[in-house]
Amino acid sequence: MRKIRMGMVGGGEGAFIGAIHRMAAALDGQIELVCGAFSADPQRSLRSGRALFLDPQRCYPDYQTLFTAEAQLPLGQRMDFVAIVTPNHLHLPVACMALESGFDVMSDKPATLSLEECRYLAATVEKTGRLYGLTHTYTGYPLVKEARALVAVGRLGAVQKVVVEYSQGWLAAPASVENKQAAWRLDPARAGLSCCMGDIGVHAANLVEYVCTDRLQTICAHLTASLPDRLLDDEGTVLFNTAKGTNGVLIASQVCVGEENELRLRVYGDKASLEWRQQEPNSLWLKFADAPAQRVRAGVGELSALAQANLRTPSGHPEGYIEAFANHYRNFAGQIRANLSHRNASDSERDVPDITDALSGMAFIEAVVQASKSPQKWHRLAASKNTQSHIEQGVVS
Repeated sequence: MRKIRMGMVGGGEGAFIGAIHRMAAALDGQIELVCGAFSADPQRSLRSGRALFLDPQRCYPDYQTLFTAEAQLPLGQRMDFVAIVTPNHLHLPVACMALESGFDVMSDKPATLSLEECRYLAATVEKTGRLYGLTHTYTGYPLVKEARALVAVGRLGAVQKVVVEYSQGWLAAPASVENKQAAWRLDPARAGLSCCMGDIGVHAANLVEYVCTDRLQTICAHLTASLPDRLLDDEGTVLFNTAKGTNGVLIASQVCVGEENELRLRVYGDKASLEWRQQEPNSLWLKFADAPAQRVRAGVGELSALAQANLRTPSGHPEGYIEAFANHYRNFAGQIRANLSHRNASDSERDVPDITDALSGMAFIEAVVQASKSPQKWHRLAASKNTQSHIEQGVVS
């Protein structure tokens, strides 16, 4: 029994998401950060590592040196996995080198810049036999897991319609491009095909697929950029049909003035419907045609096994973004422990977005961008093997 050792690529001085990953990984006391290449600037990487009280000898000037040096350390010292928290264009090369060097990977989304790259990554995961996780944060919330269980056991009946919205306002002002976080997201060389859909729309799509245990299959999309000098989208609307025949609407925008992080999911069945909002994550609403609405609260009453496994505090003590992030890290650490002890991972430990979710996400982003540019109305998402069967695994009532 020991802590799982984590390295990090990216997330140094001035970065936002790196600190979130570090807090989440540390929350349960299961993981410790032992090394990293925190910046493309070697001196900044060293400063960042020292600020985190790391051994200066393990604050590396670049990710290539990180993997080479760590692989040469004894098994009892080297990192077990790496967290990738860089801009999108570095996700593929960093992940592939980590996997080929014998390390498991937890990556920010999207996994790569293109579906072709993601297929190459999937082949590398399969070839190396290493673990790969993707931080689609919002599926880590306990009541999102409860929503998944309610759909799976038929509480809503047959799902008829899904409406998902993810609205922010932080890119509305032209001056927002001066923001470091905005600059790379609006740069095709670093962000890829899309800004808004690649950044938050894919989260909304993943949330639908997770809760409904279904995959988006065909889409009709319209993307726009609110300012003439923007090369990538900052808002869009997607109509979709799923593999099981459900119709839906996905709205994503980063130019909705006044919105903070309004991720909202509504699933309508022929018996009941549910609603969940990320800004009020401890509540899940169930609504009926012939009975009063019910508000399910985290920590109150008997919830599904997966929801219970991802709760930490008594009722009335809010669990939020960091805790949802932490659930993925804790469960991923459980997968690593299972491999180290030659046992099968539990349902809860396996409940982490993986390479099949990465493939599905990249297929979504690519299809949405192509559909928005095309006069053709409906477009089919590129299929990836075993994605539908994978998403149906681990459904615990």
